[in-house]
Amino acid sequence: MFAEAGAEVVGISADSAESHVSFSAKHNLPMTLLSDPDGAARKSYGIRSTLGLMPGRATFVIDKAGVVRHAFSSQLRVGKHVSEALEVVKQLS
Repeated sequence: MFAEAGAEVVGISADSAESHVSFSAKHNLPMTLLSDPDGAARKSYGIRSTLGLMPGRATFVIDKAGVVRHAFSSQLRVGKHVSEALEVVKQLS
């Protein structure tokens, strides 16, 4: 769905690179997963933890020039991450 709209999807989490390989294979994910064990990527984008316990969950749409065009943060509304991001990607293409 995102690739068809001209987007590349990259997932980032604190999990190890090895766990990403296993997770991606298990779920047949069509995206790149990057490991951010020290939280540097989350910190650079201002993503805060939820209730100080869980890493934050955020979705960004970044255009080809590197400009953040959309940001959505919610630990629970996963479907909204997808629908909002896809709508922005379609508008940019």
